[in-house]
Amino acid sequence: MHTLQYEFSMSETNIIELVNADIVQRDHVVLSDISLEIKTGEFVYFIGKVGSGKTSLIKTLNAELTLGKGAGTVAGFNLAEIKTREIPFLRRKLGVVFQDFRLLSDRNVYDNLTFVLKATDWTDEKEINDRVNTVLEMVAMTHKSKSMPHQLSGGEQQRVVIARAILNNPEIILADEPTGNLDPHTSIELMQIFKDLNEKGKTVVVATHDYPLIRKFPARIITVDDQKIYETVITRKENQE
Repeated sequence: MHTLQYEFSMSETNIIELVNADIVQRDHVVLSDISLEIKTGEFVYFIGKVGSGKTSLIKTLNAELTLGKGAGTVAGFNLAEIKTREIPFLRRKLGVVFQDFRLLSDRNVYDNLTFVLKATDWTDEKEINDRVNTVLEMVAMTHKSKSMPHQLSGGEQQRVVIARAILNNPEIILADEPTGNLDPHTSIELMQIFKDLNEKGKTVVVATHDYPLIRKFPARIITVDDQKIYETVITRKENQE
């Protein structure tokens, strides 16, 4: 009954919402009694030091971790009650970008992307080809479609990961330290891709501790620290540094 009350209290304008939630990793409470609202079309940073809980929070939104307590909805799915068979449908509404890429090393860029589409029930070869070419063009990687992952730089691999994340035209992009292993120039180029996606209507959530990048691309900031989350504002002076 409590879950139903939570559902009715949640705002329809929030594409992500947590209410009095515990984020749990291996029976350890990482974040305790947190509440969060992210509206459709927002760009939000999760910031905090390594180990603060940013990744666990993203994994909970992706239903990779089970919600420990409280209530939550992501893209219309109830995290507290989601069934295993429903998780793939939630994830089609999400595009997840990992720091460690997770590309399939035994196939080229094009085949990495077609693999994802076929795994999500795309069957028409022309439609698959058109979609892969479209997303590769969006991340400026069309010329690398036949390259193997090991032939790409870190920045190029991350561009492919972003292409993979947007294949199914998700409502939400979740990016976990997407520039963590990259040089500043490449990081700026990749963040511009996220900003462009946001301007096209995608809700974008980026977990990072790259503060210079945040100052260059200002947006709403949620700080994760000491098992809690709270809003943070970067002042105009900080923004001009």
